[in-house]
Amino acid sequence: MNAERPNIGSPERPVIRQLSEDAANRIAAGEVVERPASAVKELVENALDAGARRIDVSFADGGKTLIRVADDGCGMTAADLPLALARHATSKIDGSDLLNIHSFGFRGEALPSLGAVGRLAIISRAEGFEAVQISVTGGTIAPVRPAALNRGSVVELRDLFHATPARLKFLRTDRAEAQAIGDVMRRLAMAAPYVSFTLADVSGGERRELLRADAEQGELFGALSGRLARVLGRDFADNALPIDAEREGLHLTGFAALPTYSRGAAVEQFLFVNARPVRDKLLTGALRAAYMDVLSRDRHPAAVLYLACAPDLVDVNVHPAKAEVRFRDPAQARGLIVSALRHALAGAGHRASTTVAAETLAAMRPEAPRHYQMDRPSGSAIRSAYAWQAPIFAEAPAAFAAAPDPAPEAVDFPLGAARAQLHENWIVAQTADGMVIVDQHAAHERLVYERLKRQMAENGVAAQALLIPEIVELSPGDAARLLELAPDLARLGLGIEPFGGSAVAVRETPALLGQISAAALLRDILDELADLGDSQRLGARIDAVLSRMACHGSVRSGRQMRVEEMNALLREMEATPNSGQCNHGRPTYVDLKLADIERLFGRR
Repeated sequence: MNAERPNIGSPERPVIRQLSEDAANRIAAGEVVERPASAVKELVENALDAGARRIDVSFADGGKTLIRVADDGCGMTAADLPLALARHATSKIDGSDLLNIHSFGFRGEALPSLGAVGRLAIISRAEGFEAVQISVTGGTIAPVRPAALNRGSVVELRDLFHATPARLKFLRTDRAEAQAIGDVMRRLAMAAPYVSFTLADVSGGERRELLRADAEQGELFGALSGRLARVLGRDFADNALPIDAEREGLHLTGFAALPTYSRGAAVEQFLFVNARPVRDKLLTGALRAAYMDVLSRDRHPAAVLYLACAPDLVDVNVHPAKAEVRFRDPAQARGLIVSALRHALAGAGHRASTTVAAETLAAMRPEAPRHYQMDRPSGSAIRSAYAWQAPIFAEAPAAFAAAPDPAPEAVDFPLGAARAQLHENWIVAQTADGMVIVDQHAAHERLVYERLKRQMAENGVAAQALLIPEIVELSPGDAARLLELAPDLARLGLGIEPFGGSAVAVRETPALLGQISAAALLRDILDELADLGDSQRLGARIDAVLSRMACHGSVRSGRQMRVEEMNALLREMEATPNSGQCNHGRPTYVDLKLADIERLFGRR
């Protein structure tokens, strides 16, 4: 035991020593600069704080040998440069109020940390001053010298971690580090749509541009949409819903994708607080909760959300990397995200993502046929084929019962007019500019589910009283957290009350759930409270029961439907929120445009 912890039980009293400034800088650098992407983040944020309108970033060997950031910001003077390399020296706050922060940086640690673990050089020119440069290697600062530069600053970092070679062993491959740099740049480009960004890999002496995002113009949502289309791709922009909601000093804007544009992993979830990119468990949990009713557990929503508030409502001084934040009222922030996204998704109605049709067309498009000499038909075969193609006026047996021609105005509905039912499962409808194929069971399942939810919201959740209350022993803290939620749980049919000490008595459970383990349910709720600060577990279980009821109560595959029934289903889909996807997040219909179908057959 003592061999593992040599200071325990040692006869010698440990001596407290003052670490050298160089050692302290390297220790602090480990918190701020974890990898090359961290250095890029700090330098680009400095450029944004300097008011830059254009930022150009280049790197080599995954950022291990070179990172160069050039901007057209306000620049620095000869007197500023040595201070910029001093720890805890910053122009962004005066230290009197650590909650009134309006900039990306404020700790005064980035440049000293980079200078402590790499070879750092800065060239800068402030308006009305001459250009100057300074360099620092392994914590040793060289004198300020004259330089040549038109405006702004150029920061060049070479040989990252050369002063701490052990850190190099923990870096990943050049490709992985380059991907991390690209991810950081995309997030910062989304945070500042009115700023131009470029990112280039200059490894091996060749320049390869990885990202170009020119400054957007116009109003906020138009600029954001243009920037997101450039950074994330046109598919996201075409299938995202604008979000604009405000509550008690919090303002949420951004874009959230339709449920049918979901991902297999949480790779397209970008969250910003006062324009600062963050990775916050509370916010990602709220995003997941907002889509809980329209996505299966193995799918993840795509969204870019910007939460703005007064600086004193959020603490950004939680971690040196500033990627975590802490809200004064976490429940308020979470509630705003959940309600705003659910409202936007409901407002989308029956809309489904355009990628559904694109994937359908791709699946239908055959491979180009290969022609061989032996495959070419003979002259007699061609003549025989022409004879078979002559018009035949005898009535052929119908493959299916087709609907009568719809009234001209019927095809103008968004989902058109029903023309046929195929294989007793697929409704084919004609629209003004194409056709729609509907999965009748999936569509009706969503309609019944939404109807059941409306009824439950109007009449409440019926509770069943337990003949013998179930007593659940908890820790004092857990019991107090649950009892605070007792009124909310009662509205969902779960009745709890204190039972002396830290025990809780469960007297009622939701009738929809049947016989359940109250203790297991309470612990699930507590786990979610600990993880997210709020719990949707009970509501999710009730919704799951309603979903199963909707599945059993909906039109089954294999049932023939009359034309009137099919058209009624289409009209109800158009009027029902979230009807573009079933209860499991799959699309309920495919919309194929006539032009796409003609291209499929080579007619365009």
